[in-house]
Formats: sequence, C-alpha cells, structure tokens
Amino acid sequence: MIMVAAMSALVVVASVALFADGRELLQQSVWAKPLKFGVSFVLYGATLAWLIPKLRRARRTMWIVGTVFAVAGLIDVGFIVVQAARGTFSHFNAGTDPFNRIGQQIFSTGVFGLFGASLVVAIMLLFQRIGDAALTWALRAGLGLAVLGMALASFITGWTSSAGPRTVEDAYGRPVPLVGGHGVGAPDGGGMPLTNWSTTGGDLRVPHFISLHSIQVFVLTVLVLAALAPRIGLLRHERVRAQLTGVVILGYSALFTITAWQALRGQSLIHPDAATWTALAATAVMTALPAALAVTTAHRNELALRAAAVSRSELVRRSRAAHRHGLTPGETTAPAGTLGTVPHPHHSAAGTPARSPGSTPRR
Repeated sequence: MIMVAAMSALVVVASVALFADGRELLQQSVWAKPLKFGVSFVLYGATLAWLIPKLRRARRTMWIVGTVFAVAGLIDVGFIVVQAARGTFSHFNAGTDPFNRIGQQIFSTGVFGLFGASLVVAIMLLFQRIGDAALTWALRAGLGLAVLGMALASFITGWTSSAGPRTVEDAYGRPVPLVGGHGVGAPDGGGMPLTNWSTTGGDLRVPHFISLHSIQVFVLTVLVLAALAPRIGLLRHERVRAQLTGVVILGYSALFTITAWQALRGQSLIHPDAATWTALAATAVMTALPAALAVTTAHRNELALRAAAVSRSELVRRSRAAHRHGLTPGETTAPAGTLGTVPHPHHSAAGTPARSPGSTPRR
C-alpha cells in the first residue's frame, strides 16, 4: 500500500506535468509513460495488497513476496520517472552515458522481480481457495494471464531487437540509440492518443495491457454477479455464478490470444483483417453458447426445484387436511357411511356399531 500511495501521487503529478511540460518523445509527452505506469501499478498493487493477506498458507513468505513486488515496482517506475524528467527514453535505451547504463541494468532486474513475485502468488493460488468458486477462479485466471503478460513484455524486447538499433531524438533533439521497440512491422511513435499504440503496424503492448489487467476484469465480473444475485434468482446459486465467470475468463483469454496473434502479424489493433474478424466472431459465438447453456440449465433446474417444492407443500397440505377429518394418511375422502360418525374409543375399528346417545353400556 505504500507503493500504491506513491503511484497515486505519481498519477497526480504526471497528469499536471502532461499539460505543463511541453517536451515530447516520439510525438508524445515525456510524462505519458509515467502516467500510464502509475495508473497500472495503482490497480495491480491494490489488487495484490487485498489478495495476499487472504492467502492462508505461508503467510510470512507471501509478505516477503509482496514486499519484493512493491520494492521492484518503486525502483522500475522510479527509473521511468527520472528518465522522463531527463527528457529521454527509459525503455530500449542503448545510450552509453553512465546513468543510463546503470539504470538499464537495475531496470531489467526489477522486471524479473515483478514477474517472479506475481508468479509465486499465482502458484500459491492453485493450492488454496479464496471466497466462493467464482472468486477463486477469477483470481487464479487473472494472475495467470498477468504472468503471461509480463512474460510477453520480455518477449517484446527479444522479438523487436532482431531488427537492429535505430536512432531517434530525445526531448532536446539529441540522438538516442534504441534497440528494440513495441511495434512489429512499424516503428514506435505516432500512435493512438494516450496509449500510443501503433496505428500503422502491430503493437505487442496491446495484449500486454489486456493480460496484465485481466484480474481486475474478472474480479469485477464476480462482484457484479454477486450484486445482481438478490434481484435475479438464477444468480443466487454459486455454481451458476462460477460458470458465468468461467465464460468471461474464456472469452477474455481468447481476446488476449487474438490481439497477440494480430500484433505478431504486424497488424494494427484498429485495422483488423478478415482473419482477425473471423477469430473475433468465433470467440463471440463460443462465449455466447456456454453462457446461454449455463443460464438455460440453471433456469431448468430452478423450475424443477420449484415444482418439487410445490409438490411437497401439496402433500403436507393434504396430510393436514386428512388429520383434521380423521382420515388415515393417504386417504383424500372419508369412507362411505362414516361421515359424521366418531368411533367410540372402547370399540375396535372392526366395524362394531356405535351406541345411540344415552344408552347404558352392558357390564
């Protein structure tokens, strides 16, 4: 939470600097990257701060893992902020000045710390349950995809570095060598507003972002389903909420896969081809069908339960009515010729005639 507080302060500072500082890197404010990383770490760090205390096993180890993540995050984002203040690049910067060379080594070490801490938490989640089934699977799948997103960040450097270095200008017009980048088929720069994702080629930051924040999407899904449960009877069942959460996980994971495949083919997010549209349509169908099946099955089960409840209620009602009329269980009407007669307690049920009122019993 100390890290989250620091990142929250960074979001405020970077938001102001975004308009107050006119310096740019590749047609984007030098403070755009610190702002994006600040928001991302606020969301992810707050999620881990809530999650880690709920892990009942190896509490001390989990505290250490959380601390490692927080320290690594502060170091990495701190380096990004310093480089922004210097008017130069933090990522892929191959400059030979001493500060940048040392900073890049520390920066890469911090990335492994973030990845390792998230991986340990994800593994621990596999062996214990938190909350109901829907929340447990949301956390497992979310952290699993986040780890894949962090691994993809390392893959970005290896994939794009093969193209060789290129020289760009920093905020002061000085040449800076960059080895690697986020783009595939097109160099970084001149992308979408704020995200700066490429509009002319593939950009591996898209699947990286989608996977990194999947845990927030999945947990939000669980919270929405739980909030709707008092109003929608089908959602009161834990199994139904878990099934619908699984459908969201399935569709979101497919979206991550499609955007990664799209980026690796050098295709911009906003310019999908026929193959991408086909994959998206197939994902929509494959997501809608399990959702419809889960809802239909739950509705059918709900009707069956209601019918069973009505049947039990009717049996109880008939049993009580029979008791009031002196009938044996299972009878719905009194035997012929017995209405209005009450057998004497001293006579057997073999059909001994009842005495007339006022008669004297024989001794």
